[in-house]
Amino acid sequence: MSSRITSRLAALGITIPVPAAPVASYIPFVRTGQLLFISGQICFEGSKVAVAGKLGGGVSLEDGQRAARICAINLIAQMQAALGDLDRVVKVVKLTGFVASAPSFTDQPKVINGCSDLLVEVFGEAGKHARSAVGVAALPLDAAVEVEAIVEISG
Repeated sequence: MSSRITSRLAALGITIPVPAAPVASYIPFVRTGQLLFISGQICFEGSKVAVAGKLGGGVSLEDGQRAARICAINLIAQMQAALGDLDRVVKVVKLTGFVASAPSFTDQPKVINGCSDLLVEVFGEAGKHARSAVGVAALPLDAAVEVEAIVEISG
């Protein structure tokens, strides 16, 4: 990792984990031209889902935001695996966040802020992005949150 991003991560007390292996028939990222497409990252910590269940159905907004923050860390881990040097991130272009939600839950954007805010803390202006936040009935392994990303990269 570069010293600029390493310093930011260290200041935030974040250690980038070994990225999770795919749990189905896909690859974790695809690079095409100057774009890096990162497959959906759930809220894995180590080898287990950190926050399981549905928002509005037993999972609090705060736990959902924590789950989204963990997704951001896992997205960064995939960026590191794909690029070797996080300074190659030019811009986080787009996030799509999926929130396992009870039918009456409508605060998906507030949940995905947990991911968005961390990416801005780590990458600064380059971390500001377009975004969708979508409520879904269920996610893999009963994860509360999943986030995918499109990232512009250099060279």
